[in-house]
Order: sequence, then C-alpha cells, then structure tokens
Amino acid sequence: MIEDRPRTARDLTSRPLEWNPPRAAISRVPYLPGLDGMRAIAVVAVILYHTNNGWVPGGFIGVEVFFVISGYLITLLLIGEHEKTGHIDLKQFWLRRARRLLPALFLLLGSLMIYVALFKRDQLGNIRGDVIAGLTYVSNWYQIWVGQGYTSSLDFVPLRHLWSLAVEEQFYLVWPLVMVGLIRLGRRRLPTVALWLIGAAFAITLVTALLFAGGRPGEATNLTWEISGREIVKNDALYLSTITRASGLLIGAAFAMLWRPVAVMRGPLRNRGRELDVLAIVGMAGLVALAWKLHVAYEDGRGDPWLFRGGFLLVALCTLLVMAAVTHRGAAAGPILGNPVFNWIGTRSYGLYLFHWPIYQILREQAGKELPFNDFVIAMILTVMITEASYRVVETPVRKQQLGAWWRSITERSDPRPRQAVVLGGTALVALLGFSAVSMAGGDVKLNDVEASLAEAEDDVTNPGDLLATTGTTAAVTTAPVTPTVAPEPTTTVAGAPAPTTTVAAPTTTAAPPVPAGGMLALGDSVMRGAAAALKDIGFDNVVAEEGRQFAAEVELVQGLAASGALPQVVLVHLGTNGTIGSRDAEAFFTALKDVPLVVVLTLWMPNPKPWIAPNNEVIQGLQATYPNVRVGNWATFAPECDAWADQQGYQNDCYGSDGFHMGENGAEYYANTINYWVNQFKAELGLT
Repeated sequence: MIEDRPRTARDLTSRPLEWNPPRAAISRVPYLPGLDGMRAIAVVAVILYHTNNGWVPGGFIGVEVFFVISGYLITLLLIGEHEKTGHIDLKQFWLRRARRLLPALFLLLGSLMIYVALFKRDQLGNIRGDVIAGLTYVSNWYQIWVGQGYTSSLDFVPLRHLWSLAVEEQFYLVWPLVMVGLIRLGRRRLPTVALWLIGAAFAITLVTALLFAGGRPGEATNLTWEISGREIVKNDALYLSTITRASGLLIGAAFAMLWRPVAVMRGPLRNRGRELDVLAIVGMAGLVALAWKLHVAYEDGRGDPWLFRGGFLLVALCTLLVMAAVTHRGAAAGPILGNPVFNWIGTRSYGLYLFHWPIYQILREQAGKELPFNDFVIAMILTVMITEASYRVVETPVRKQQLGAWWRSITERSDPRPRQAVVLGGTALVALLGFSAVSMAGGDVKLNDVEASLAEAEDDVTNPGDLLATTGTTAAVTTAPVTPTVAPEPTTTVAGAPAPTTTVAAPTTTAAPPVPAGGMLALGDSVMRGAAAALKDIGFDNVVAEEGRQFAAEVELVQGLAASGALPQVVLVHLGTNGTIGSRDAEAFFTALKDVPLVVVLTLWMPNPKPWIAPNNEVIQGLQATYPNVRVGNWATFAPECDAWADQQGYQNDCYGSDGFHMGENGAEYYANTINYWVNQFKAELGLT
C-alpha cells in the first residue's frame, strides 16, 4: 500500500492537487445495474453452452465478458479508493475478495466431496487433484499440466469450470500490486498507462495467434509441447492459461482508466447517451455473432483459428461497446439491461456459474454428453434453488460480516435447543467432511472405461515406426480360412440400412507370429484399437491403431511399405471416425495399396453420428468402383446388432463403452468375428487363398 498512516490537514495541503480527494470523488463506483444485466447474459450463454446441445455454439465467450467486466470494476474500485483515501489498503481489498468468493466455493467443494464419498466412490481419487487445485485457485494450470483439456469429453469432471475462477483470482492477487506501482506515477498518467495496457492486450493476441496449432489430432505433429516429460496440448494451454487469457482483463482495466462513470457525466460526453446506445446495439450484435461463430474446437478436434487468432480480442472490444452505454447515466442501455429479471440473475451469476456445471455432471456423468431437455430443466431448478440458498444463507451473511451477530443471537437465548442444534449439526458436518477428505486422500486415480480399454491394448498394437524399421525381413503369413456362422451381408451396402440379424461364432484361429507386415495388417483409429487383441486372435499380424488417426497419418506408412516391397496380403482399414476424409489423402493412401490383393474398408458407425460420418461413408462406399482390390465391410449396418448378439451368447457386459461406439470386451469379439467373415468371403470372391 502507498500510505498506512492517517493523513493530516497539512498533508492534504502540501500534496499535489490531483492527490487531494475532491468533495465528490469522480472515480467512485456507483451501482451500475446494467453491468449486472451483462453478467446475466454472459452466465446464461455459458450455461446453455455447457449443455452440449448446440443451442449457443460459442456461449463460452460469456467467460471473456466476465473477464472484461472484472478488469474494469476492480481497476475502477482501486482508483476510486486511492482517490478517496490517498492509498490502497491491500489487506482489506483481499479480505473483501475472500469474503465474496470463498464461502460459495467452500460450499461447492465440501458438498461435492460428500456426494462423491457417499455415492460415487470410484471417482474419489480422480477429483482429488481438482479439489486441491480449486482450493488454491490454480485449476487452470493444473488442468493444463494433467492434460484435462477443456474439450475432453469422457470423464466425470465436476470442477473443470473452476479454471476461469482461477484466472480471475490470480488477477485479483497480482493486479492490486501492479496498480499500487502505477498510481505512484500519478493518476493523471493513467490514460497513458491505459494505452500501454491496450498494447499489451494486442501483443497477447498476437502471441496467441502465433502459438495456435492448427490441424487435427492424430494428423498434425505440432499440437503439443514437451515439458518435463509431459506432453502439453498447445491449444488447451492457450485457452486456459492466465497469461494468454489476460487480454480481456487488461482491456477492462484500461477502460477503467479512460471511462469513469462519474467523470464522464461531468464532461462533454454527458449528453451522448443515444450515440452510446447505438454502439451498445453494435456491440451486442457482435457478441451474438461471435457466440454463433466461434468454437473452442470443431467436432473433429481442430482448434478454431477464428477464436485463437483474434476472437478473444473481438469479444473484449464488443463488450466495451456495451459497457460504455450501460455505465452512462443518460443511455437507455443501462435501465434495459438492468431490468429486475436480469438484475436477479446478474447478482447471483457467481453462484449460477459455480453450481450449474457439477449438477450437469452428476446428471450426465460425462462432460461431453448432451444434456437432454428434461434433465436441463431439472438441473436449472436445482441450480437456482442452491444458488439462492447459498446467496442468502452463506454468501451475503459472510460478505456483510453478520455471522457474529447471528451467533450472538443464538447464544443469548434462554432456550438452549437452537444452540445445541447448531453445535450438533456442525459436529456432524465436520465429521462427514473429515470422512470424505480421508476417503478422497486414499482414493485411486482410475481411467474411464474407454481410456482403460485403449490402455489395455498397448501390448497388442504395433508402432508404425517399428513396422517400417523391420521391413527388410518381411514374410508372408497365410491364415487358414475360418467360417463362422454369419448371416450373409444384405445386398444393400448403404450406411444406415436396417441391420441384419447376425450370428457370429467364436473365432477358432490361432494367432500367427508377428512379422513386419505379415499376411494381414489392420490400420485404424481408437475404435479399432479397443479390438486389437481380438484382431490378432483371428490372424492379423500387426494392428496399427491410435487415437485420432486419419488417412493422412497413414499415407507415409503404406507408401513406405510399398517402397520396401513389404505390403501384406490383406489390409483392413477402419479410418474416418475423427473427421472428413480428404480426397487427396484417400487417393494417395489407396494408390499405395494398389498391389495388395485385398483391402477391406469398414464403414463408420456412431449412435449419435458426427456431421462427417455420413459423407465419409459415401466416400467409402464408392471406393470399390475406383480401386478393384477394395471391398467394403458395412460395419455401420452390423454394429447396432452387437447387443442382440451378446444376448444370444449369454454375455452380461455391454458391447460398447460409455460413449456408445468404442469397443467393450463383447464388442471386440463381435467386431473381430464379423471382420473374419468378411475377409474370408472377399478372399473367396477374388479367388485368393
């Protein structure tokens, strides 16, 4: 802080005029209901975005709106405090922030720990790091370090949203110290400082744009940094880190140095309310357009270049246009956005943001699932009820320091029963929290079912580099035909046709010893990876299957095998799940395989297909017309029949993982048996042995 001692009259008269507080400080912060209206719009956008229903595709920009508002208000409060008292009391500033933010956070973390300890104990170890990171306000850095990206979809991550609160709290911790130094330069220099801050925001935008990594996961090679043996996903770090997300905070802070509501009404802009309303309309239209246009990542995993190459800055600038109007007493934007409904939502936006996400997670269990409308209604009812209770019973009493008076009112009563009830309830709560904390401390970190399945396949898949390195010792392997009992594939091969009734017997082949390319080679993505062991059981010598793989990633491999004369007799291909099949990639891939006697390409299936699945299946269905050695196995038709087949076999487990299309144990067996049938059928058709 700049000054701790009381000021005397002599102090005031001997200091420069700009340091003497005027009778009505021009930097004081009046209540601005329009800002609560902006908070309301921002939090609703985020809540709708988190349903994963596509209602507001870019609703996450609401967080950036919060950052700009926070930077503006915090800076304005610090300037106003110095103008009024001649110093900034850092201790009181941080205490006020703690009283405002910590009670609801503690309520959330405590309640979640108890819920998981009682009803979801298998997740205790998984949330341990998130709870600790949430308590210490480093969730964003923790998520970057452990690879819990903002777009990861399969995990139960009830505290993932705390990353944005961590960014703000880190700003609240550091920015007052910076402001103490800046104000020492003199408040008259603040407009110049504002220009520096705007320049810094543009510099951050430029660096973010340069560091942005384009390309699809599984294809591009520049998507990660290696730091201390860990792979850090670049775009996740750019989205979550405090440094790269500071541009909105700095823009808001700069605006506070240039646009103080009381000062504006004393200057030439006091009669410009209508013009500012026009700017607010432009700004709001810009935010709506950006909320519709921007994505964190596209469905195929590619980061959105529009977001990382200036999108954040555009959101901040549009927010300023709206904020200029709602903070001007003569503009209509303030009363319109400050209406009672928006005001109620805005004053409780912190709680609504804090509680809605874990409720979503409890209802759907996985971050990436769509939230059905009925569940959304239930979630909103619960969120509003918990938020209002937290606001009235926990947050407001703590913020206004009313707990002492409340406790005295209980202890001074002659009736001891209220006091006993509070003590008993508090003791039970402490015991329950202790039990939850101990359980969480001893909990094991577990992979989700899909991750576990893919990890188990590690010993059954072949690294493509290893395969190319040994092509000098190729040897063909011919597996004896196996004829499981399978109903003939339907004459139509159009993806999505009615599924046939399928009976597939257990395989009877013995796996051939692995050789470089061998008699049969399987190339696929994570869908195939989960069935790698089953494929080796039916004679596939090598299974090259990795998460996110696309045709582009396999072109080099097949071209290398072709150049070495190491192409196998049979190649199985299951690619295209992760994005659109590029025509050039497909042409290069299948041209390299033109000398392979049989190439079996599987159509793609998902219970809730991505937009590119149907077009990709059309491409796959047309391959045979161009490449005579290609045959299509219509997995899209057979896949939905797996559960019926498993029931016939008397199996109890599901065919697929929790995402509905990665292989479970039963699904892997069914997948391999169906492929074995197709391979033998196509061999016979082509006269191969």
